Amino acid sequence: MTETAQPTVLESGSLAGRRALVTGSSRGVGADTVRYFAEAGADVVVNFRNKAPRAEKLASQLQDLGVRALVQGADLTDPESVQAMMANVKEEFGGLDILVLNASGGMESGMAEDYALQLNRDAQLSVLDAALPLLGEGSRVVFVTSHQAHFIRTTPTMPEYVPVAESKRAGEDALRARIPELEARGIGFVVVSGDMIEGTVTATLLNRLNPGAIEERREQAGKLYNVAEFAAEVAKAAVEAVPADNTRLVGDTSSFNGEG
Repeated sequence: MTETAQPTVLESGSLAGRRALVTGSSRGVGADTVRYFAEAGADVVVNFRNKAPRAEKLASQLQDLGVRALVQGADLTDPESVQAMMANVKEEFGGLDILVLNASGGMESGMAEDYALQLNRDAQLSVLDAALPLLGEGSRVVFVTSHQAHFIRTTPTMPEYVPVAESKRAGEDALRARIPELEARGIGFVVVSGDMIEGTVTATLLNRLNPGAIEERREQAGKLYNVAEFAAEVAKAAVEAVPADNTRLVGDTSSFNGEG
């Protein structure tokens, strides 16, 4: 959770009685998103992979807001782990109203060659499939991505980011293919795409591999959103009307060509 997060993104009490799960929510964009939901009165699931103390600390802060905050560790690339998480969510909350597919990666060292695809495509589908029995009519699924991934087919990106961008676009395409099924169930689906986000792990890694990358992109775009600002857009995508093209573009897109 960042210190710059603002508590007025969603109206206080507007999500009372609702239940939200944000993957990868122990830090960064996920942590601020789950905080916005809790501030609006939702019961929330704080999901983490290997940072339990950080997730527990955040959950404790959210519980002070008067909501339930379930801490749930899971390896999203392991279907059994995902199923166990959803079983716990069902037992504790009875179901879900909001699912934010925020967790992503692929730049970590020492992982399998196809890890980016496992996490950014296969795991996204696995989490959605496991969550579907918990999502009722009127619920919402949000997939978080980047402009560099969303537009990867028409606009080249930094070589260091290509495997992640291509795998995230594959995940987006696979999820979009499920829209008819989700709509038939009364479930809304929105892709939230943002530019490089100041202060994220990915942006930091990219800038380390490609010094000056953040500054260069900031100059091109005029402004880069910080973690709290982008998380606010993700949170609003979970409650505002679904766009006609199921896409919420955050920040400048003039440097990107086509629809991606």
